[in-house]
Amino acid sequence: MAAPRRRSTGRPVRSPRVAKAGAAPKPTTRARRAPGAVPASPTTASAAARAAVARLPWSADDVVAMRAALLAHYDAHRREMPWRGATEAYAIWVSEVMLQQTRVETVRMRYGPFLARFPTLRTLAAATEAEVLKAWEGLGYYGRARNLRRAAVEVESFLGGRLPATSAALRALPGFGPYTAAAVASIAFGEPTAVVDGNVVRAAARWLDEDRDLDRSPARSRLEAAAQALLDPRRPGDWNQAVMDLGATICVPRNPRCLVCPVATWCRARAEGREDRVPRRKRRKAVPHHDIAAALVWKAGDVLVGRRPSEGLLGGLYEFPGGKVEAGETLAAACAREVREETGLDVEVVELFRTVEHAYTHFTITLHVFHARVRSGRLRARGVEDLRFVPLSALTELAFPRANRRVLDDLAIAGPPPWAARNRDDGRRSGAV
Repeated sequence: MAAPRRRSTGRPVRSPRVAKAGAAPKPTTRARRAPGAVPASPTTASAAARAAVARLPWSADDVVAMRAALLAHYDAHRREMPWRGATEAYAIWVSEVMLQQTRVETVRMRYGPFLARFPTLRTLAAATEAEVLKAWEGLGYYGRARNLRRAAVEVESFLGGRLPATSAALRALPGFGPYTAAAVASIAFGEPTAVVDGNVVRAAARWLDEDRDLDRSPARSRLEAAAQALLDPRRPGDWNQAVMDLGATICVPRNPRCLVCPVATWCRARAEGREDRVPRRKRRKAVPHHDIAAALVWKAGDVLVGRRPSEGLLGGLYEFPGGKVEAGETLAAACAREVREETGLDVEVVELFRTVEHAYTHFTITLHVFHARVRSGRLRARGVEDLRFVPLSALTELAFPRANRRVLDDLAIAGPPPWAARNRDDGRRSGAV
């Protein structure tokens, strides 16, 4: 189905229909108008838009030439991605959520399987949180997956299964911030709204030679206004993707490739020889590091797992019991203490199984995972949900954080330690539950 278009009045012609299950996105071709294009003319631009263009440091003719140059480059050199050419708003929405704070290479691998599992907005809305988190496994930032499902439920329940066609209406849904709303509205529905992400900010700062602190309101407001004024109203979705592609491949943070930049002629930082110093770089803060001790607690051949609360870091994911090592505490002592506090079980920490280094956004960890066996006690969950012993074969059905998944990969090869693989009658006689 062709992307819903917008009339020159700005009113949506129609809301998107949900894609048929298993339907593959149609490829974009040069012969038809790209998704997000709208039949408009520069002469129909509003007075406000013309005034915004007039405030740019280029003439109106230069702005037209700049748009044409960047879009021509995009048409010829756009990155090939599985979601490029998708016309269904749902598929576009999923891709944009995945691309937030996740490497493109990772999204390439996970986008197709996720849509195969949830091919329509309705199937996503009908899924459980656990099912969505499992399909999201490996993409990180799992709050995005929870909000994706919540928004799908709201759209299906209250909006007739159709995503709103404007960025303002989209922002009322869970997980839709300024970036996601602008991206979906412009690419899926042709709304002339500029996307402002890190790539766009960097490119705009160089075009304008803006060297002030971009976290401050005056500089940030100037860049956002320029991004909106430069937006091509005839192809807003393609323009947004073209600027983001430019920032990702040419106008990169260090050593920008200005010699092949299609809009270098209009770049003021380039003209001043300051392209490698604009925008101003922030001083990196020291990243805290934590040692984490966790346990593979065995009982009758099964291993103990618990699910984190839905809200917060890694919410809704399963993990092995454990936590931060306190000052002056050995790894083994921390492991036993954390298991006792989280589960009510007294365990014997037998041996180290695996050590994993992992980086989150604001801190790093070294995860030390031990084999442990139950001495006494009864399961009593504290700070976790669905605490239970499960067979190794069931671990593949549960969603785990990436650091834990690396442990599971090794565990699938190594199997349980010999002393843990006892029959279930022995486990029942041990007195531990």
